[in-house]
Formats: sequence, C-alpha cells, structure tokens
Amino acid sequence: MQIGELLSLDRVVVDADVASKKRTLELLSGLLSNSSPELSSNDVFDTLLARERLGSTGLGAGVAIPHGRLKGLDKPVAAFARLHTGIDYDAPDKQPVDLLFALLVPEECTDAHLNILAQLARLFRDEETVEQLRACTDSDSLYRTLTEWSARDAA
Repeated sequence: MQIGELLSLDRVVVDADVASKKRTLELLSGLLSNSSPELSSNDVFDTLLARERLGSTGLGAGVAIPHGRLKGLDKPVAAFARLHTGIDYDAPDKQPVDLLFALLVPEECTDAHLNILAQLARLFRDEETVEQLRACTDSDSLYRTLTEWSARDAA
C-alpha cells in the first residue's frame, strides 16, 4: 500500500497553529478519527501517545512520524500536518518539528506497517520534496505533493 492511498484531502492540514507535542497529537488524532466512524479521537490519541512514550517518533530535520497500531481498525489510515511554527518534539537533533505524518495500522498489520514506515523514510530523505512540502500554501497543494511523490516512489 502506497502512502498516497492512505491520505485524503480532509486529513491534510497546512499551517496548523499548535504550540506543543500534546496539542499536535490531539490535532492529528482528530484528523485520523474523522476518517472512520469506528475510530474515537481519544483512542487514537492514546495509541499515538503510548508509542511516543516508547521513544520520540521525531526523525530530525523538522520531521516526525507519530504512528501506532489500533485494535478494530480495518485498514491503514494517515494524516499529515504542516505546522505554522515548529514545536519541541524531542527529536534526536533537538530541532523543532513542523512536518508530521501520522499513521495508524490495524493491530495485526506488521509487514504493512514496516513497509509504510520505510516509504515515509524515503519521502523525508527526499530533500526536494521536503522543501516543496514546506513551501505549499494550502492543503490542496500539500496533498498533491504527497500523492505525486507516492506515485513516483511506486513506479
């Protein structure tokens, strides 16, 4: 499954105005829970927070990939937020994070989870695409940039 298939325009936000890691996880939880009626924002938040307690999902260079497994979820789902101002996210390089790709996968979905995380690692190593993500002025262009990268990666 490609990351472009996990997103929808209504789960992509540009210039979100949040000031903390907790508020950012709440924002992403709301976006993810809106994708399926069976998802509760609180359950999603608890899942993402539990993973963060194991170690920060901040990669460095302003990027984080909060993720987790959720019982009862029938397929992987994702949300993307670009923050107006970077926040402290306990990233290994201590740099503020402004790009966050949140991922939820079904509890039993180990291989797909690892494949998607590998794709995300490739995405965020692509400096040109990361620059484009930071330059987007609206959710449409942000979504388009992500899905176009995903299509190129799949080819």
